[in-house]
Amino acid sequence: MSSTRISFVKSVLSAAVAATVLVSLAACAGSDASGASGASGDTDQSRIVIGTDDGNEPHWALIKDKLAGEGIDLDVRTISDGVQLNQGVQDGELDINLFQHLIFLSQFNVNNGGTLVPVGATAVYPLALYAEKYTDVKDIPDGAKIAIPNNPTNLARGLLNLQTAGLLELKDGGSSLSTPADIVSSRIELLPVDSNQTVTALKDGSAQAAIVNNTQAQKGGLGDELIIFKEDLDNPQLAPYINAFVTTADKKDDPRWTKLIEAYHSPEVEAAVTELNQGNLQFKGDWTAEKLQDELTSLEDALKATK
Repeated sequence: MSSTRISFVKSVLSAAVAATVLVSLAACAGSDASGASGASGDTDQSRIVIGTDDGNEPHWALIKDKLAGEGIDLDVRTISDGVQLNQGVQDGELDINLFQHLIFLSQFNVNNGGTLVPVGATAVYPLALYAEKYTDVKDIPDGAKIAIPNNPTNLARGLLNLQTAGLLELKDGGSSLSTPADIVSSRIELLPVDSNQTVTALKDGSAQAAIVNNTQAQKGGLGDELIIFKEDLDNPQLAPYINAFVTTADKKDDPRWTKLIEAYHSPEVEAAVTELNQGNLQFKGDWTAEKLQDELTSLEDALKATK
């Protein structure tokens, strides 16, 4: 790995360390995890219990139907909390989950003694700048307020985006550890808010533009036509943000995962996921489990080195 890449990874993970992951765990209503196939130690090859944060979306019904044709019953459980989703897999209450990128996974493993591993990639999603009144970054007036997520990882990533868009300049070019204190010049005013409030800030006029993550944009009804700047998803530095199917290390070679991943990357499912995200994603089906694990190991090693 190059010195530039190592520096980038360490910066990303330093931001991740700053984020608090000890949050209250609350099971979703009606989800009895005691029947998960991994809980007893005997793997039921005819069933998969998967945890996700968007289990009500149409593509899950398509995946379920495809796996049914392979003789596998897919039990999709929607859980909103990321730590619970990982702990459920770690404890055997869930067989596998899908909701997180590799940075979040490395943080969980290192901070909680986890043994979770990625077994297949899904996609990488952009962190984009949205505006309702402007169609180009150049149209944003001096002094305009820009809403930005206030959690450390997305805050730093958003600042780097705003710098690339030409709206501000960061000390030494910035990094994934950057904060508003690192701004050396700016023609806009930042409005840091909870990520759930970025869309609200844009729509109620509190901000003239907003950095919004893909999930919040989709939930808030922000269309692709409102994006005035987004990341280049071909950038290899976005590898830590690739989302993945995750299970425990002792189950990484389970043959069920091959069928699950193939179902996800089928044309019909990818089309549904693309529609859901208004085309704002790039699938990473070419990333093997081995390649994902190499990336995760690098991230975890860098995180441990910061402790």
